[in-house]
Parts: sequence; C-alpha cells; structure tokens
Amino acid sequence: MTKPLKIVVLAKQVPDTRNVGKDAMTPEGTVNRAALPAIFNPEDLNALEQALRLKEQNPGSTVGVLTMGPPRAGEIIRQRGADTGWLLTDRLFAGADTLATSYALATAIKKIGDVDIVIGGRQAIDGDTAQVGPQVAQKLGLNQVTYAEEILKIENNIATIRRHIDGGVETVEVPLPCVITVNGSAAPCRPCNAKLVMKYKYASCPLERQPEDPRADLYASRDYLNLNQWSVADVDGDPNQCGLSGSPTKVKTVQNIVFQAKESKTLTASDADVEGLIKELLEEKIIG
Repeated sequence: MTKPLKIVVLAKQVPDTRNVGKDAMTPEGTVNRAALPAIFNPEDLNALEQALRLKEQNPGSTVGVLTMGPPRAGEIIRQRGADTGWLLTDRLFAGADTLATSYALATAIKKIGDVDIVIGGRQAIDGDTAQVGPQVAQKLGLNQVTYAEEILKIENNIATIRRHIDGGVETVEVPLPCVITVNGSAAPCRPCNAKLVMKYKYASCPLERQPEDPRADLYASRDYLNLNQWSVADVDGDPNQCGLSGSPTKVKTVQNIVFQAKESKTLTASDADVEGLIKELLEEKIIG
C-alpha cells in the first residue's frame, strides 16, 4: 500500500494579457501586474486536478498550493480544494523572471520539507517559457517528468505517468520525490466545491487584514483560515537571487498580435488544380 503523499502544487496568478493597453508595461520593462486583471493560470488548474486525484487515490495524502505574488495572489489558494497553501509575498520577489521565480519556489519547497511530489502547469500564459518547473527540479536535485497528461498510479514509491510529446504518447516511470509538469490537454480541473468555498470564504493572509479587523476572533479560533505568508527571510532566501536582482531576463514589450485573414483559394482534387498549385509554389520559391 502506498504511503500518504505530501503534494505541493505550483500555481500562478497571471495577468490577463489578452487585451493589453498602454499601461501593460512598467518603465523597468516588466509586466505591470497591478494594471491588468489577474486570472488563475490555466495549466496550473490541470496540475491541481491531477494532485486532487492522487489525494483521492491515496488516503491520508495532502495537497498544498504554493504561489508567489502580492497578497491578492492568495485567492488562488482559496478557490479550490487544497488542504493548505503558502503565499510568497515580499517586495524583494517583485519583477522575477523564470530563474528568480524557480529559486524562490525551490527555497520555499525546502522549507515545507518532506515533499513527495511537486506538480505544476507546463507553462504560464504570461511568459510561455515552460522553464520554471524544470528549473525547480534542477535546483532541488529531483527527478522530473514534463508534458504529463495523466498520473496513472503510484506504487512502491514509483509514479507511472502518461505524457504527450511530439509524435505521440509515451508512458514513463519515475521514483519519488519528483517534479511533474502538466499539459493543458490533461483533464480540466473540477468545479469549485460549494462547501469549501463557504468554509474558506474568509481565509486570508496577514497582509490582507486591517489593523482593527472585525474577524480577528474568527482567525484566532479557526486556524485553517490563516494562510501561510512567507517573505524572502522566512524561506532563508538570498535577496540577490530574488526579484529583479536575480533576473537576467528583461521583457522589452508586450503586444497583442492579431493575425489578419489573407487571400484564400479553393482548389479541387483535379489534376489541373494540383499542377497549378505546384507550379505556383515553385515560382514563389516556397518549395523546390
């Protein structure tokens, strides 16, 4: 029988860059997250679903969500059925590229300790780099499986995973502990559970609370409403490797590109049409 698993889901609250305006960038060349609406990164939801399924298949297992950002990023933790969560929030984390982000997440995972599986989305829609998961695995010295579509089973401390790669599908085995990144083609995340939404309705991080918070007694009596909030110092991080200080990558600009429809031709399967198409492609130096 597989022992209970300690699962950490890497989740990101990303700026919705689908309709960017002139305020989308800061003078430093980074995304202006405060000016853009935030959404739950789609592939992280696929990853969370895989984590929740593992919890159901392995009694006693726990799922925690680890995210980094301003206090509002704690909303990720409250939205779904995780057991706990950790919010990395500190001005020193601001402006992080993938290198600084993976460093911060790796230090937090070390602080959490004894993690069996780290699972996250393949990539975030605000960067599309697919670098953070593999970088976290490298910094922690853990085995990794990328492009996962389904975690089929875990037996004898070995995870069997189906992954979707160029050219087909393959099934691999990896010993725990490990890092897994999940494709958007994996099963979608289940809807929010109404009971859990009500239970964690007032869950918050200390930074989100007012000095004279009317719910102070509630937070004192119900510990599950207190979300873990960690700074760079709390995770024993090096400030020089966090945020802008630890980010060699700089974003020059963000643009919303819309492809315009071009002239189209309708061809039949006749020899004349096929020959005409080949001749045109040869003349345009597209082939040949």
